[in-house]
Amino acid sequence: MKITLAEFIKSATKPVNYPPEQFPEIAFAGRSNVGKSSLINVLVNRKSLVRTSSTPGRTQLINFFNVNGQFSLVDLPGYGYAKVPLAVKKAWGPMIRTYLEMREPLCGVVFIFDIRRIPREDDIKFLDWLEEFGVPTIAVITKIDKVNRSQREKQIKLIVEETGLPRDAFSLFSATSREGCDEIWERIEAALEPENL
Repeated sequence: MKITLAEFIKSATKPVNYPPEQFPEIAFAGRSNVGKSSLINVLVNRKSLVRTSSTPGRTQLINFFNVNGQFSLVDLPGYGYAKVPLAVKKAWGPMIRTYLEMREPLCGVVFIFDIRRIPREDDIKFLDWLEEFGVPTIAVITKIDKVNRSQREKQIKLIVEETGLPRDAFSLFSATSREGCDEIWERIEAALEPENL
């Protein structure tokens, strides 16, 4: 995928504020601090289209980005960070669930796991929502450069077992080496194919 344009459209918390349903959408989701912002920035070849932060839980809105004037990337709030105010935490679940259920142009969700972390209850709940609403899932394991090769398969096996997804459902990604970038784009492009819309 050659990126000629990647720009912020708007932020929203509820359907009345979403941008018009002009383009097909691919959303990005995952626990706080899984490397979601870094993944999006590498995919669109921009250093800071999406702000990265050393403090987890920074994305508290649904952020829409236009790519090539052809489709939108949607950055969903990261979840599971303990230090976020309780009121914000309570709003996240309904905000994300409403988007997944109501948003007609949604073609798929890139669901992100950190190779060093075992999926927890809220990760499994999110997978259940994707299944419930029939949203195609593009599963990505990030930060693969953070473990050595001998540990890699062991960690992947644990994630596969916890999620119940098949091993070949996962793409592996490193923001440092850009490993996995092309494969993830292939999966996104497949989800955007007209016959899948």
